Amino acid sequence: MKRTLWMAIGVLLLFGSSLASAQSLGEAARATRKAKAQQSATNHHYDNDNLPVNDKVSVVGPAPAANANSANPTADGSNQTQAAPLVPPADPKLAAADRQKAADEWKDKLAAQKSKMESLNHELDLTQREYRLRAVAQYSDAGNRLRNSANWDKEDADFKKQLEEKQKAVDTAKQELETMQEQARKAGIRERE
Repeated sequence: MKRTLWMAIGVLLLFGSSLASAQSLGEAARATRKAKAQQSATNHHYDNDNLPVNDKVSVVGPAPAANANSANPTADGSNQTQAAPLVPPADPKLAAADRQKAADEWKDKLAAQKSKMESLNHELDLTQREYRLRAVAQYSDAGNRLRNSANWDKEDADFKKQLEEKQKAVDTAKQELETMQEQARKAGIRERE
């Protein structure tokens, strides 16, 4: 019994001492966050806790190295850096005007190509209609079909050749339009439909 009593007293002392020295969960989190902030300031490690909100973070890489000619040793052995010539910033109004001019040029080119494609499409459509009308007229009259079969075969081959050439022209114009649209997109021009 004495042994059990002493064990119970030991457990209570151990539990009580750990209870007195224990921190609350919030205090432990604050201490960890503070230690983490001090560590990250030296290591430049970013996470959600210390990521700058108002400042931009560069993910491209390190800053470009200074120009090789910028540090010239002098006669006394010390390095003196030469100041790079300052380039005046471009006028934003001129830059916007140049962008607008380029956008207008691309839009004009695209409109001209669309017009050309529509024109070729219209010609193809008219030729197809004419071919269908001639075919209906040829095949609806049995006597005409027997009398002019050689002539019809020649005209039929010519019409099919014309249709094929016009279809190729339409396909080429369509491909050119798609290429121009891709070039305009790469140049930063958005086409409005």
